[in-house]
Amino acid sequence: MKKHDPQRALDFEALLRMPVDRRQALRRLMAGSVAPLAGCGGGAEVSFGSVASSTSGSTSSSTTTVSSCAIIPEETAGPYPGDGSNYNSSGIANALSQSGIVRSDIRASFGNASAVATGIPLTLTLKLVSTTSSCANLAGYAIYLWHCDRNGLYSLYSTGLTTENYLRGVQATDSNGSVTFLTVFPGCYAGRMPHIHFEIYPSLATATGYGNKIKTSQLSFPLATLAEVYATADYATSAANLSGMSFATDTVFSDGTSLQIASVSGTTATGYTAALTVGIAA
Repeated sequence: MKKHDPQRALDFEALLRMPVDRRQALRRLMAGSVAPLAGCGGGAEVSFGSVASSTSGSTSSSTTTVSSCAIIPEETAGPYPGDGSNYNSSGIANALSQSGIVRSDIRASFGNASAVATGIPLTLTLKLVSTTSSCANLAGYAIYLWHCDRNGLYSLYSTGLTTENYLRGVQATDSNGSVTFLTVFPGCYAGRMPHIHFEIYPSLATATGYGNKIKTSQLSFPLATLAEVYATADYATSAANLSGMSFATDTVFSDGTSLQIASVSGTTATGYTAALTVGIAA
């Protein structure tokens, strides 16, 4: 198995993206402003062939955004989805097929794995709504969410973590169309602005592999929140990586972030609470 080449990962993701000009045009029609397209790094060992069909601190942050009923942009899942669409060093990487993936607290690995992701606590709520029914809540759908740890590494793929599955989880939306995950604030690795991935499935029963998903997207956070988190000692590497990047130059978010920046409140000492309304045509 060849070692992971970060540039190759970014190139791979670029190939998966819809042309920016087409996406911009669609978004202007839908919402008047725009949002992102994705990639991932994280020092991983992964085949790019697809599968056929506890930190201290005292600063505070409070940022709000306006909820939108516009369709959230479609984004690439990147090279580390763990949804059965590609391989790691052991074979097909599919966390969705593992017993225990349905959970709200995704900080620890499950099953036979035992590692626990550490970092500033983050409670993230996604609210799924219908853009074709006046923002009606969408209950009974499933949302699969995953992201890198505070060091920018991905379970299932990164060196030393191929048998771990932390920071991955699935939940069904409740009567309010919402799911809430308890996780840690993700790190920032070279080549990408900080982000969290998610896929939407019609139901929990269908959330078993990428072939059943109906939407893939990503979210990020306000710059003020990123600056607060990455000023803490445990995120020092992330601070250095973030200093050389911006949303305007990110391979995903360069075409706008209006629909994909979560509202955030909290502190580095107590943790953060974030929320995002996700619109789909359903």
